[in-house]
Amino acid sequence: MNVFGVDIGGTKTAVSRLTDDKRVEEVARFPTSGPGETVSRILRELDALGPKEGPLIGISCGGPLDSRRGLILSPPNLKGWDRVPICDLLKDRFGGQAFIMNDANACALAEWRFGAGVGCKNMVFLTSGTGMGAGLILDGRLYEGTTGDAGEVGHMRLADAGPAGFGKEGSFEGFCSGGGIARLARLRLPPEGARPAWARADAEIDAKAVAAAAGAGDGFALEIMRESGLRLGQALALIIDILNPERIVIGGFYPKSRHLLEPSMRSAIDREALASARAACEVLPATLGDSIGCYGAICAALEGANVHLEPRIVQSA
Repeated sequence: MNVFGVDIGGTKTAVSRLTDDKRVEEVARFPTSGPGETVSRILRELDALGPKEGPLIGISCGGPLDSRRGLILSPPNLKGWDRVPICDLLKDRFGGQAFIMNDANACALAEWRFGAGVGCKNMVFLTSGTGMGAGLILDGRLYEGTTGDAGEVGHMRLADAGPAGFGKEGSFEGFCSGGGIARLARLRLPPEGARPAWARADAEIDAKAVAAAAGAGDGFALEIMRESGLRLGQALALIIDILNPERIVIGGFYPKSRHLLEPSMRSAIDREALASARAACEVLPATLGDSIGCYGAICAALEGANVHLEPRIVQSA
């Protein structure tokens, strides 16, 4: 098939294609830099694939976006990407059609069609990466809202004070994204002389370091993960009560850190969510792993062109 995907993330960009047997194949991955250099590399990688006349290209990218006009509008994790007309740039070079979609929506479609959401009608996908966003599958279709901003759950305030995320202190993103966990750890650091060895240098504190230390039994790191899990549960309870989904699928750092977050997350859900809605909802880790962005970009292309493939579960590394 003549379908290609471009996943533009805060740290890496990946180019993929849909094979003739309906598999998503990543063909290139490289660091994301400024728009000029990155777009030039995207064009070169797609050129090497030899798109046939009239290709279908999907772009998955963090917002804000103007999907109608195909613009990237200064996402917080893409410095300098201000009003980049990515769709026009691709169409001018290759012809065909190009569609851009918020990465949370694209990844929601990916998990719904190929991953943990296959077979359900109402699903919420949480990105839980550098930031925190949601993609909503409601009544068997993607729900984007009036302005395309539906699912910006990272902006919800969970406490009057706390780590900042999405431009707001105490937000869901501030407490529970990968970047938020690092900020939470720095905010809660004990005095310098009492810091654990792994947290001596602020620059070395990230979500991976916190999770690794917690997995090794470090008390401070375990408390950070407990607090983040508690806030995650509070936010999920709100989502469960408002949207009544069958499944909430969480990507990003969650699949590998689930055992550290789930106990306090579950206690908060049990305490906060309506019993009937809670009983009807599974909370599951995403299953597409590092390839989810490529699947999301391909899904953005298919959704934009109204092309439907039969959903099927993919076993991803």
